[in-house]
Amino acid sequence: MSYQKETAERPVRDDLVIGRNAVREALKSGRPADSLLVARGEHTGSMGALIAECRSYGIPVKEVDRKKLDYMCGHQHHQDVILITAAHTYATVEDILENARSRGEDPFLILADGLEDPHNLGAIIRSAEAGGAHGVILPERRSVSLSGVVGKTSAGALEYLPVARVKNLTATIRSLQEQGVWVYAADMDGTSYRNAALDGPIALVIGAEGRGVSRLVKETCDGVVSIPMCGKINSLNASVAAGILIFSVRGRRDEHEQRG
Repeated sequence: MSYQKETAERPVRDDLVIGRNAVREALKSGRPADSLLVARGEHTGSMGALIAECRSYGIPVKEVDRKKLDYMCGHQHHQDVILITAAHTYATVEDILENARSRGEDPFLILADGLEDPHNLGAIIRSAEAGGAHGVILPERRSVSLSGVVGKTSAGALEYLPVARVKNLTATIRSLQEQGVWVYAADMDGTSYRNAALDGPIALVIGAEGRGVSRLVKETCDGVVSIPMCGKINSLNASVAAGILIFSVRGRRDEHEQRG
């Protein structure tokens, strides 16, 4: 992969902490962090200590090409390490379930399976908060995270909606099922959402752009729901699909409360 040379006209992202001493102090201060990027092959000495500290905090450590670090920090002296800070502190799955309990409502969760576009995640968080969901769950690996772009795209919703990050999405789904939550994957080969039982304790799984929900995650879910298409295009943007399903659930809950 090639990277264009950074220019003075393009500022370095404000969610980056660059260099070993700066990263060490950021960790010491308790600053929320998304991931540690380390030049491939650098594991010894002070770098090894930083890696170990990040792992002890549950911060993912990713090895990348040194040229990528050069590009990201505008060719500053990065000492082979960059810490990407989070736009918000991550919650836990239990925090999300407690959010539902505190509101006296059945849990309503959104799980994002491998989303890579921060604008999509930000838009999903915005729709989830507006639609009365109790939280969003992301996998730790192969997923966009709570970057500054996500925070900005959420239009403030990230301040009100807890977002958890888990090591294994399928294990999390099984745990939710054991607690009485029905989990449905959104995919083209499912039952129309209009005919699905999208009520009670529920979690919706939104798949990655292009690839959709992964096979193992789909097989773990209780069912698969789809959005019928009338035009020539047979798929929707992930955040648009999520918005339709979120407000379908919201509408059913409102109807149930009115019948009361």
